[in-house]
Amino acid sequence: MAMRREPETRWAWVEIDRGALRRNTRAFKNLLGPRQRLCCVVKADAYGHGAVECAKIMHATGCDLFAVATVNEGVELREGGITEPILVLSEPPVTAIDTLLEHRIMPSVYTSEFALAYGERAVSLGTVGKYHMAIETGMNRIGVHYADVLDFRREVDFHRGIQCDGVFTHFATADESNGWDYQLQRTRFDEAVAAMRDAGYDCGIVHCDNTAASILDASSHYDMIRAGIGLYGLQPCEATRPVFPLEPVMSVRARVTRTMHPAMGEGVGYGFTYRVPRARVQICTLPVGYADGLARVLSNRMDVLFRGARIRQVGNICMDQFMVAIQQTSMKQMPEAEIGDVMTIIGRDGDAEITMDEMANLRGTISYEVACGFGMRLEKIYC
Repeated sequence: MAMRREPETRWAWVEIDRGALRRNTRAFKNLLGPRQRLCCVVKADAYGHGAVECAKIMHATGCDLFAVATVNEGVELREGGITEPILVLSEPPVTAIDTLLEHRIMPSVYTSEFALAYGERAVSLGTVGKYHMAIETGMNRIGVHYADVLDFRREVDFHRGIQCDGVFTHFATADESNGWDYQLQRTRFDEAVAAMRDAGYDCGIVHCDNTAASILDASSHYDMIRAGIGLYGLQPCEATRPVFPLEPVMSVRARVTRTMHPAMGEGVGYGFTYRVPRARVQICTLPVGYADGLARVLSNRMDVLFRGARIRQVGNICMDQFMVAIQQTSMKQMPEAEIGDVMTIIGRDGDAEITMDEMANLRGTISYEVACGFGMRLEKIYC
C-alpha cells in the first residue's frame, strides 16, 4: 500500500483524506442560501482529525466561522494562522478573559457576572469583546433560560465593552426533527429570539442547527448552521444516512512489527484470553493500543484488514500494541504477513472496509468518541 509519507519513528498512523474533507464541507455549504453562513466545528482537535490543518481546508472550501470547545483550542487555531472568527461553545472562567481578547476569540456567554467582567476588561484595553449568547431551551446543559433572555440582556447590554454577535441554542434530539422534544426546543428558541428583537435588542447571527438538524430540517438554518461530525464523513444518526451521503475522512493503519508461530495451546497477550488452537496460526503484532484509542473492550472482538481480507484480533489489547491471528485451515488459506506489511484498522483495503460506525457499535458508543480517541496520539498524515 503506497504512502506519500509515514512517521519515521513509529509504524502506526492516521490518514486524513483532504479531498473527502473538502467534498463533505462543500456538501454542507451547498445546503445554504447566499446570505447564510457555515460554522465548522473543530473542537477536540477536529474530532481527532487535526484542527489547524482541517480548518485551513474548510476555510478554502467556504467556512465562515470556526467553533471550538475550549479557549486553548481557539488559541491553537490562531497560532496556526487561522484568522476567521472563532467561537468557544461554552462560557470559560473569568480568568480566561485576557486570552480571549488577546486572540480575538468569542466566548459563549450566559452569566451576567462573566459578561460584565468581560466588558470591563475590554474597555480597559480599548476594545470591544464580542460574544454569542447561549440560550437554554430544553437540553439543560448551558445557557440563559429561554424565559429569562430579556432580563439577561437588560443586565448586560448597557455595557459599552461588549457586543452580542450572535444567539444560539443546541438541540438534544435533532435526529428526530419531527419529534415533540425537538419541536418544543425550536419553539422556545424562536420565541426567545422574537422577544429580544421586539424589545429592540440585536441578536446578531441566529443559529441552532447541528449536523443532524442541518441535514434534516432546512427551515431551522436561520443565519448559520454548525456542522460538526458530518464534516469528517461520519453520520450523526441513522435518519441522515440515506439522504445525505458523506465520505469518511479518517483511516487508521499500522505495519506489522513482529510475526511468530506459537505452539498449540500457547497463550497470547495479558491474561492469555486467547490460546493457539490446533490449526497453524501466525500471530502478528501491531504497534497500536488503547492509549491510541483502540479500546481494550474490543479485545478478541474486532477485525483488521490485510490484503483485502478480514483477520481476527486476538488476546487482550495492550496500551501500545495488539495482536492479530492469521489462521490456516483446510477450508481457508490466507497469505501470511511479513514484518513491515500494512494492516488497516479503520478504512478500506481493496473491496473490504472497516468503518468507524462498526467499531463504535462493538464498543457500545458513538463514532465521535472513536474518532477522537484515534486522534490523540497517532501521527496524522494528510493525503
